[in-house]
Amino acid sequence: MSSASNLSAQMSGPAGVLQTPKPIAKADLIEGMAKGMAVLESFDTQRQRLNATLAAERAGITRAAARRHLLTLAHLGYLETDGSYYWLAPKVLRFSGSYLASARLPRAVQPTLNRLAAQTHESFSAGVLDGDEVVIVGRSGYEWKSGASGAVRVLAYGLHLGARLPAHATSTGRVLLAAKPKTALTQWLKGRTLPRLTARTLTDVKQFRAVIDQVRNDDCCLAVEEHELGVHALAVPLRNMQGRTVAALNVVASPQRLTAQEMQRDLLPLLFDAARELRPLM
Repeated sequence: MSSASNLSAQMSGPAGVLQTPKPIAKADLIEGMAKGMAVLESFDTQRQRLNATLAAERAGITRAAARRHLLTLAHLGYLETDGSYYWLAPKVLRFSGSYLASARLPRAVQPTLNRLAAQTHESFSAGVLDGDEVVIVGRSGYEWKSGASGAVRVLAYGLHLGARLPAHATSTGRVLLAAKPKTALTQWLKGRTLPRLTARTLTDVKQFRAVIDQVRNDDCCLAVEEHELGVHALAVPLRNMQGRTVAALNVVASPQRLTAQEMQRDLLPLLFDAARELRPLM
């Protein structure tokens, strides 16, 4: 999780893409706000409920400071509490709702996502890179899985708007990492461990770097059951008119419904075409 020391929060660029802000003078940095945001970011899918001790550990601040920030955030309505533990309140959705309603990127890609899903009956999404995670900023469609009564449609795991997925184990994340300069990728990998999420997750850093090099050459990425068993995904970069990768477009499918080869044969041309169509809007 982000600590107060590295929480110079990422800002939206011209297309609504998360970008690293310019350095800020120490005199201009509001430490209290940085710490409060670090506490708020401490809540995630692994830890939905935190007390002051856990929040302090995850935010990298003292327990006393974490307690004051938790109390303040609860007072302002961003957290709920039972007196000991705290959890996110619906009010935090104001931020994501405002972003999705006003940012250029989600509005630009949504019609294309809807069209692709209607055309193929698969699940498509668009994501941007935020640190070591991909943030889903647009999605449409369903994932097919086999049920007792045959094929059924269910929402693809982790593809709701605002979902954060590990970059190393997803096709979208790898496409976005491949867009980094090699020196920046080296810095991203420095001292990093790649958590194993399934038996197929690539965790060796040297092999991972080779995969990213291949993604850079292919201009696309296929990830087979590395993030979730029973799901494989195919992604391509979304670039603006200056050639900078600002997001990634991907499709997920069940192996029982589409093989990896069928995805590359039938869906990859659609993704490339969509990326070309969206380029003037990025």
